Amino acid sequence: MSYEVYLKKNEEKRIVAGHSWVYANEVARIEGKDKNGSLASVYSSDGKFIGKGYINHASKILVRIFIRGNGTDDREFYMQKLTAAWEYRKKLGYENCCRVVFAEADGLPALIVDKYGDYLSVQCLSLGIDQRKKLITDCLVEIFHPKGIYERSDVTLRKKEGLAEVKGVLYGEVPELVGIEENGLKMFVDIINGQKTGYFLDQKENRFAARRYAAGGEVLDCFCNSGGFTVNCAATARHVTACDISQPALDSVMRNARANGLSNIDTLCGDAFALLRDFRRAGKKFDLVILDPPAFCKTADEVKDACRGYKDINIQGMKLVKSGGFLITCSCSHYMSPTLFERMLAEAAKESGRTVRCVEVRTQAPDHPALLCADETHYLKFYVLNVE
Repeated sequence: MSYEVYLKKNEEKRIVAGHSWVYANEVARIEGKDKNGSLASVYSSDGKFIGKGYINHASKILVRIFIRGNGTDDREFYMQKLTAAWEYRKKLGYENCCRVVFAEADGLPALIVDKYGDYLSVQCLSLGIDQRKKLITDCLVEIFHPKGIYERSDVTLRKKEGLAEVKGVLYGEVPELVGIEENGLKMFVDIINGQKTGYFLDQKENRFAARRYAAGGEVLDCFCNSGGFTVNCAATARHVTACDISQPALDSVMRNARANGLSNIDTLCGDAFALLRDFRRAGKKFDLVILDPPAFCKTADEVKDACRGYKDINIQGMKLVKSGGFLITCSCSHYMSPTLFERMLAEAAKESGRTVRCVEVRTQAPDHPALLCADETHYLKFYVLNVE
């Protein structure tokens, strides 16, 4: 008999509304017996069926629901879900590079699939998905006919599922660098060793939007990684200085610059917090400063410290903007809510002594759709500020 999970009274409201996660502390009792990672049925306290999902007794998220009816997780199910996800992206005009599957937002919790040209990068973030890796890979091959599929499940999140971090080829062959096209530019992605699944696809529309604020000006791009914002801005700017603590990342910036025939880019290796202060002491100012740091808080307990970090770099960033110039500032942590982020920016503006206007607010690209019932899927904040 498969597992039947019964929730405590009133714990079903969030899940019935569409959220996928069933936490272990929300469960009243479990009946039946099956293997860990198997498909479990979830019921409200009064016995009403809610849905099915993979169970993992080692995780605080006991069940991740992804079937709301009488279906099952066979090949036909995965083919339908993966095909629907791809059709949605194609409808929006995506083809060369995009996020094909965004986990819960595409009805496939804990599964990430990114497309880079003829190659796919995959993350399996739960026990149930990990156990069905071969089935999922077979479906992806049938749908996309890729030259290669690479797994990037080398993330600490897997430890919460009782899983080891793993990476490697799942299908075909995957080269060290994969060429993609973004906003009319050539970019090289390191699927094997790059950040996350190889590249930050969620900012691609925002990188294009940044070009208007960079036009004809002097740009400082902090936390530049492999140069997404740098190269996009260099297409319109007079000059761009790209800063990152990683020299390999800066090597990637210059590789991407050369691929596009751009010679107006310089790189600077170092800690962004220190570099921002160095520029200020040197009296250097820019027409556009870009702050796109990694997530400063990955748990709710880290929010207070993260606010201090965000506030610090934004104060320094605002002070480095020429009068009438712009600051682009981002946060990719869902724990840093838009309200909290705006409050931090207001405090930073006050302490910087500058008059600051908000001129544009954006979020993640449409291939990273957010569920209205799940705050976790709406994580990226992108603010353009005019600094006087």
